[in-house]
Amino acid sequence: MAANLPDSAATSPQKSGTTNGTRIRNFLIALVAIALSVVLFLALQTKTGATSLDTQAEEATPLEIALSNGKPTLLEFYANWCTSCQAMAKDLGELKQQYAESVNFVMLNVDNSKWLPEVLNYRVDGIPHFVFLGQDGKAIAQAIGEQPRPVMQANLDALVASLPLPYTQGSGQVSSFEAPVSTPQAQDDPRSHGTQVKQ
Repeated sequence: MAANLPDSAATSPQKSGTTNGTRIRNFLIALVAIALSVVLFLALQTKTGATSLDTQAEEATPLEIALSNGKPTLLEFYANWCTSCQAMAKDLGELKQQYAESVNFVMLNVDNSKWLPEVLNYRVDGIPHFVFLGQDGKAIAQAIGEQPRPVMQANLDALVASLPLPYTQGSGQVSSFEAPVSTPQAQDDPRSHGTQVKQ
């Protein structure tokens, strides 16, 4: 029995060391899991792209003011569900702060039927859709789809300087055209349709 006692005493500290190592490892895993849970919770509580778009829209210049204050304007047609709009929100927010003194930024949500006349007027068929307006409120050019920040910045610089915008789909003035409308002369006899053909 005396021989067995030292053996069990020898294995007891070894088991105790393994148990302590396991406890420390489990404790660290639990700490990491708690930290990740907190980070995930906080990430879900922060503003999403849609909320950021809503905030930017609330801070945007109203359309009526933009059309009458003598500054050039960038109209942005967007929707909260638009992933390209969300992707551009951060860059556009920063550009809006940078150009706030010299350019009106107007945001029109295409899901709001209030803006249907503008959607039809500017022929919005994809979003984001940007319309650049001169100081007189008339459309100078348009850009459709996700635009890199340097492209938007170059366009805004040109807009402020009243220069041609370098990166847009141009839409200049057009000539009005009315097709001449003539009423056909009434024929007395339906069989006489061939009489006007000369031989």
